[in-house]
Amino acid sequence: MITRQSPASGAHYAFTDVRGGVSAAPYATANLGDAVGDDPAAVTVNRERAAHALGLAPTDVRWMRQVHGGEVAVVDESAPEGPLPEVDGLVTARRGVALAVLTADCTPVLLADPVAGVAGAAHAGRPGLLAGVVPATVKAMLALGARPERIVARTGPAICGRCYEVPEELRRRAEESVPGSGATTGWGTPAIDIPAGVGRQLAEVGVTDIANSPVCTRESADHFSYRRASTTGRQASYVWVAR
Repeated sequence: MITRQSPASGAHYAFTDVRGGVSAAPYATANLGDAVGDDPAAVTVNRERAAHALGLAPTDVRWMRQVHGGEVAVVDESAPEGPLPEVDGLVTARRGVALAVLTADCTPVLLADPVAGVAGAAHAGRPGLLAGVVPATVKAMLALGARPERIVARTGPAICGRCYEVPEELRRRAEESVPGSGATTGWGTPAIDIPAGVGRQLAEVGVTDIANSPVCTRESADHFSYRRASTTGRQASYVWVAR
């Protein structure tokens, strides 16, 4: 099943969950991740179904080989050939080209300036947050003509600060690097709130239209969660600007 936001501005945001695919357990059913051990044929079917449900051709969607870093790639209108870029951020100035992020607890960050026709997508796990992939993605969008005050930012389902337990040293390092990202779990132990950290980073680069998903992947049975089950699928989040 896909949750979709399509403002009148022409920016489109969409988020999948576990339902509506053909993958067998433990990837049941709508796994879109191609590097988790699932049958590649099932993943292809799931990706095609998701694209068609969004009114897109599968070739309109651009993927990345996410590596938990801070690098960003620019994609054009043509379908990619060869290996996917090993990055955690994508940007494009091509209307109708959708950028996709795969997650199973990390925060998918979707960005669009519909006036400029520029979209960006970032995969913000803890390493990516600290590496600055979100501000790097915004910077790359600005180089394509976007303006921060026009960027509309939406995050997708992700593990929340009440559930993302980490050692105290990691919480300290996160808070020092991205103030506001240090948190406490619902059971009183150190944690990191990645969506809160993403919001802080976006605000610091001038993005003001920010809305976070209310869904915590660890708590939601309708979403894949690596923290809940280490062998699991991946949901996808998509952003594009209409032609």
